[in-house]
Amino acid sequence: MLQFSKYQGLGNDFLILEGRQDQLPQSVVEPDPVWVRQLCDRRFGIGGDGVILALPPQGQGDLRMRIFNADGTEAEMCGNGIRCLARFLADSDGDAPGKRWAIETPAGLIRPELQSDGQLRVDMGAPFLEPSSIPTTLPLVDGLARGSADLADRALEVAAVGMGNPHVVVPVEDLNAIPFDAWGAALEVHHLFPAKTNVHFLQVHARNRLEIRVWERGAGPTLACGTGACATLVAAVLLGLADDHAEVMLPGGPLQIAWPGRHGAVLMTGPAVAVFDGVLSPDLMPVGGSPVAEPLTPDVADNAPFDCSRDCVDSCQQPDNCLRDAAQQQVQAFLNSTSLDAMLNLASESLEQRTRARFERDTL
Repeated sequence: MLQFSKYQGLGNDFLILEGRQDQLPQSVVEPDPVWVRQLCDRRFGIGGDGVILALPPQGQGDLRMRIFNADGTEAEMCGNGIRCLARFLADSDGDAPGKRWAIETPAGLIRPELQSDGQLRVDMGAPFLEPSSIPTTLPLVDGLARGSADLADRALEVAAVGMGNPHVVVPVEDLNAIPFDAWGAALEVHHLFPAKTNVHFLQVHARNRLEIRVWERGAGPTLACGTGACATLVAAVLLGLADDHAEVMLPGGPLQIAWPGRHGAVLMTGPAVAVFDGVLSPDLMPVGGSPVAEPLTPDVADNAPFDCSRDCVDSCQQPDNCLRDAAQQQVQAFLNSTSLDAMLNLASESLEQRTRARFERDTL
């Protein structure tokens, strides 16, 4: 049985899988992109903008996050996603306001903090401004990677900023007057961005009030993008369009973004909300489920007990007493003798406890 929780931040929604105790099978920790796409499909799966795995840390963090876009590709970071993960951790562990986590990501160590109003304030780290670190082939002009992006019908003046993942910001006069889908799709894969890019069209209403529409790399149009809001403020500040504190309006709602002193870390504050908890039906489980053990050094391997997942990779070493066959027979017997309703009931107690704890917390 594989439980999941669905959370959303300003309408950017994610499926979160708990694996901090190293309990997830390898087929989930290293997911097949086809499986991720199936889960995120809003008609034939659960539906979401991505899948987030909460995993044991590999360094000095409290835990490690992996996030996969709806198309199955892995993202370096996601601002809305990390807020959702932090809210999930607080709900699961009963954490009080003031709790702060150190979360390992491919973009570095990110530190969200639970606020007294239930929102999450996230130290997103310093922006990447050098073109090679974003990455982009745009030239660096007055501290910002900027220039012209040629599309089929016109050239757009753009600026690029990295927040551990790549972003391009396109200032426009009127968000409602642009061919959003066409420009967003074209810029995502533009040759100026060798790792593709997230795309944000910016309309400035005031120096402390910005509005953007989001085309996310690997997901297309979304209601919000936290790293994109951060990148947009940085670009707007360096272009002389905004102050270093601003409200960034997205289709899903507002985020408060600050880049104090125009150097150092960007700070993002916004909501994350639980949607529902559930359990995957057998038809939605990934193919395979046995964790793959790390290879042992020779001196350890000589004295190590027999491990089917390690020792039988190429062929069965105990054909007369095959542990894998026995395990598969047990699983099949369980599936044959247990209805889907009964499987759901097996998971309902922990899900009910989490929901009750969340309700009691929010009504205090």
